[in-house]
Amino acid sequence: MTHDICIVGSGHTKFGRLDENLEDMIVAATREAIEEAGVDPGDIDALFLGHFNSGMVSDGFASSLIMQAYPEFRFKPAMRAENACASGSAAIHAGMNAIKAGKAKTVLVVGAEKMTHRPTADITTALAGAGYQNDTTEAGLSFPQVFALAAKAYGKQYDNPLDAMAQIASKNHMNAMDNPLAQMQKPFTVKDCSQITNRNPEIAPPLRLTDCSLVTDGAAAVVLTTGENAVNFPKAAGFRAAAHVSDTLPMSSRDFLKFEGPERAFQNAFAESGTTVKDIDFAEVHDCFTIAELLTYEAMGLTEKGQGARALEDGTVLKDGALPVNLSGGLKAKGHPVGATGVSMHALAFRQVTGQAGGIQKEGANLGLVFNMGGSGVANYVSVLETVKA
Repeated sequence: MTHDICIVGSGHTKFGRLDENLEDMIVAATREAIEEAGVDPGDIDALFLGHFNSGMVSDGFASSLIMQAYPEFRFKPAMRAENACASGSAAIHAGMNAIKAGKAKTVLVVGAEKMTHRPTADITTALAGAGYQNDTTEAGLSFPQVFALAAKAYGKQYDNPLDAMAQIASKNHMNAMDNPLAQMQKPFTVKDCSQITNRNPEIAPPLRLTDCSLVTDGAAAVVLTTGENAVNFPKAAGFRAAAHVSDTLPMSSRDFLKFEGPERAFQNAFAESGTTVKDIDFAEVHDCFTIAELLTYEAMGLTEKGQGARALEDGTVLKDGALPVNLSGGLKAKGHPVGATGVSMHALAFRQVTGQAGGIQKEGANLGLVFNMGGSGVANYVSVLETVKA
């Protein structure tokens, strides 16, 4: 199968509480991606940065920082993409669109965020800006509270999701044990994640601390090029599909529990790629909160609505299952530097289908699925990546 656009290189800093500033992380991820691809920096036609909240850092003009990596980047067009926690995927789509429009042949996409230098309360407030601000009720909700509403609604309409949420948290923490890039490489049992303790308090009932993704620093990068040009690179993964679906921002205008935006994005990606969920070998999905991963099982078609727990019970989404989800540890344990998350997902999916994923490698992985979400199911990006050259 021919592919219009391919990933031919990737870079990824460790995620966590880092001493490096935003510029340092951007430069490190950029240089690794350029070196891994083996591309001359001068052959990069344009630069794209996924970066959510410049208010959290002093480097407000962040896209220009990519140029610090190589002098050859000077005078190349550079821009920042922002779409809440899907800013990384928004930057990838911007890069892909430049290639499709014939304005570029090879581009660099970086995602980065610096978060841990600010108090948690400040970060929570900054992230809440991705919610609807013109309604006093919604504007007063933090994102843990938003997804707590989803967990409560799920319990009322279907069944108590807490056991499944604890299983998801434990699964992703266990997966992260094999990922040296992950922020938290510490095992948590299902019992650890189920209990409310001093170390695992309720954050927004019924969400516990272990149900929430991490505050993280980090950056990731990918080199994109045309399918025709990809033959000149040692490794390549082709975009078999790249879908983007946006929903309305006010939660009052939709049924959040239906996860309609994510569901449509999955449907569009499967239609574009000519695949079904049964064809996928692994998935990296947006588990900003464990209830989000549970809803994603249903949105991607692994189970019927209200039956997401079955994907855990039958082992489908586990490390050795038919479709392991978040082998990297996900946002839950790998970390969630919001602007970097979408690029990280694509970078690690590229490494999976080209056999470069190290300890988290799934043997024989050929088709990978990526789901990156901004807000409460508002900005939804789904990619299907396929092995071109491994």
